[in-house]
Amino acid sequence: MLGRGLVVHWDDCQVLEEKIINYKGRLLEAQKRLESGNEDFTGWVKLPLEYDKGELKKIQETANRIRSQCDAFVVVGIGGSYLGARAAIEMLGKTGQSLTGTSGPAVYFAGQNISGTYHAELIEEIRDKELSICVISKSGTTTEPSIAFALLKDLLIKKYGKEEANRRIYAITDLGKGILREETEREGYESFVVPDDIGGRYSVLTAVGLLPIAVAGIDVEAMLNGAEHEAKKAGPFAPVWNGPVEDDAARLAAVRNELFLSGKVIEVYEYYEPKLQYFTEWLKQLFGESEGKEGKGIFPAALQFSTDLHSMGQFLQEGNQIFFETVLNLKRPEKDLVVPESAGSFLAGKSMNAVNQAAVDGVMAAHRASGIPMIKIDIPALTPYEFGRMVYFFERTCALSGYLAEVDPFNQPGVESYKAEMRKALEK
Repeated sequence: MLGRGLVVHWDDCQVLEEKIINYKGRLLEAQKRLESGNEDFTGWVKLPLEYDKGELKKIQETANRIRSQCDAFVVVGIGGSYLGARAAIEMLGKTGQSLTGTSGPAVYFAGQNISGTYHAELIEEIRDKELSICVISKSGTTTEPSIAFALLKDLLIKKYGKEEANRRIYAITDLGKGILREETEREGYESFVVPDDIGGRYSVLTAVGLLPIAVAGIDVEAMLNGAEHEAKKAGPFAPVWNGPVEDDAARLAAVRNELFLSGKVIEVYEYYEPKLQYFTEWLKQLFGESEGKEGKGIFPAALQFSTDLHSMGQFLQEGNQIFFETVLNLKRPEKDLVVPESAGSFLAGKSMNAVNQAAVDGVMAAHRASGIPMIKIDIPALTPYEFGRMVYFFERTCALSGYLAEVDPFNQPGVESYKAEMRKALEK
């Protein structure tokens, strides 16, 4: 268990304790690698303990200025450049309203696809609003955000003129190189740095995620405090060789690898609270891009219950069981309603959240009877602090899991293949 934070339930994981214990030596070596500082792209490991408080202050001040500057804020990015921020904003607030209810800009996202319809409709939606944009790209050459940034930059220039447009553009990019850095310096955009030692999918708790999240009115310092709590719990650890693995992130890494070896090649993240949708989208990138290489890796999928039970429930119950389930169970939802009398005597007077929890328990009982491996993770509440804890917990689980699978969890060599073929197609 993780104290007042996440609580992981192992009763239904179907991995014997002695199997988990057998991973101890490898887990210890993996943890040492993470802490060594010698591995590429592991700057996130100590970030919550050593983050630059001056930069955090600058992020908060810039976010406050943006909140007073516009009523529509567009985040331009794809993959790790936007998923973490969107996960936090969808989970912790309403678009255009901070957690305290103080009015702020509506937050929009662009450059995460190449749909002309999506971007045309977005521009129609925001054209007459007071605008600011934040472009997030290490190189500035990724196709999707490059197109979106060009479209939105043109809109700003036509609306405000070049000088004022430049004051409304914020860039998060490489410190010293790349097309976007060159443009940032030439045009005088306010900017933040994508750290060299942190890959995109691990960058939620850097300026990449924190600036958009702060603009949404969410307490990013509390988020970093939650991550710090997890980092302090994480290590260094020295497991007792004849006892259980008590570190839940390490234990989860071992369980996932053992399930993979037993033929469970798909992990289904299941959630019953719609606010967790984009958190699971971030999990899909985190684990998919980290583990999917060298012919290895667990395929990450996500289902929203009870909605998807009416389309996928049959397959899960009686289909090809090449999967295991990780259930994200929110213990204390922020709001609730009582079911009216008109719903019928069976449901009338019950809390909607109680009905939802009954769905969690009922589905798990049915799947338990079918022999499906399940890991349930209780989330105490959706707060910035808990979000920070969740991010760090899953980042560390993913890194340890990748090391156990003997792949580099921080590179993505296969990503360039489709980009090269796409360039060829565009040249024809």
